[in-house]
Amino acid sequence: MFETIASIIKICFIVVCLLLPMAFLLMWAERKESAIMQDRIGANRASVFGIRAWGLISMMADAIKMFVKEDFSPPFANKRLFHFAPFLAMFAVLITFAVIPFGPEWTLLGHTVKLQIADLGVGFLYMFALAPLGIYAIALGAWASNNKYSALGGIRAVGQLISYEVVVGLSLIGLVMVFGTVQLDSIVVQQGDYWFNGWIPKWGVFLQPLGLLLFFPAGFAETKRVPFDLPEGESEIIGFNLEYSGLKFGLFMMSEFIEMVILGALLTTFFFGGWQVPWLFSDGFHFPWGWDFSLPHTAVVLLQVMSFLTKLVFFGWFLQIVRWTLPRFRYDQLIRLCWLYLLPLAVLNVVITGIVILVLQ
Repeated sequence: MFETIASIIKICFIVVCLLLPMAFLLMWAERKESAIMQDRIGANRASVFGIRAWGLISMMADAIKMFVKEDFSPPFANKRLFHFAPFLAMFAVLITFAVIPFGPEWTLLGHTVKLQIADLGVGFLYMFALAPLGIYAIALGAWASNNKYSALGGIRAVGQLISYEVVVGLSLIGLVMVFGTVQLDSIVVQQGDYWFNGWIPKWGVFLQPLGLLLFFPAGFAETKRVPFDLPEGESEIIGFNLEYSGLKFGLFMMSEFIEMVILGALLTTFFFGGWQVPWLFSDGFHFPWGWDFSLPHTAVVLLQVMSFLTKLVFFGWFLQIVRWTLPRFRYDQLIRLCWLYLLPLAVLNVVITGIVILVLQ
């Protein structure tokens, strides 16, 4: 009974208190950061009792507009698939987060609770099995719209996402080889070890720097954001979601921002220690220069959860900066970057990692 209640609370925390608010704040940050970089004020006109809240009320107004706006369906579309595709896109991104650990084990009321919705021994494989469902959502939505421009955007989207998904998987294989497991919480725990008498943590960024350099652009391409936004092509009016409006368009847009949150969570989990805090152990801080600072167990857990959330916010901010800094690739440049540069480097990284592991054994 306790485990069931704990699972429900974790699901509510992840969906209601983390993913949806983070996506909402990223939408707000996108407007404000673009305004700052373009010397504008940004969205700030909507208000409640004269309170504008730095533009947050404008985002609430946009959300209400999505719910009440006309839900148009093309007359010659495949109605069932057309309506199903946005919900599949949202389902795919929400279910992917289930295996990501956002904190350590927490002893509560005599019970040990893992701060992870699903503790699967094959979390890495689960993630790469379900995340591609978003590709099916895009393909279904584009085809079911019965619009040649939507179909063109869908074809570009499927070609891009399948190509870069290969690089995403190969860029993480090196870490799986180093840590010897596909269980995500075990990968995070192993990043709590240290080099050089406790000075440098064994985070993935130090173990697989080339893997990080390959994973970041490939993961960014999977989010369909500038400079990899060819599937939508807003300035070209060619995109897989061209015929969508109202709530269904909002679901596609929300799933895109949640994909950014998931990309930040994967960067945090695989390369930046997950919920680990440097020199923070289960009983408190133990600094390499000899200082110790004891903390109660609950305080340690809260600090580690805050560490995960802080890293998540940082990567969300960084992804927005990249989005408003770089121009869009041409489609041939995008595919050439994947197959001629990133993919060979990813294979080379796997080979070099294997050779190093054999030499050090």
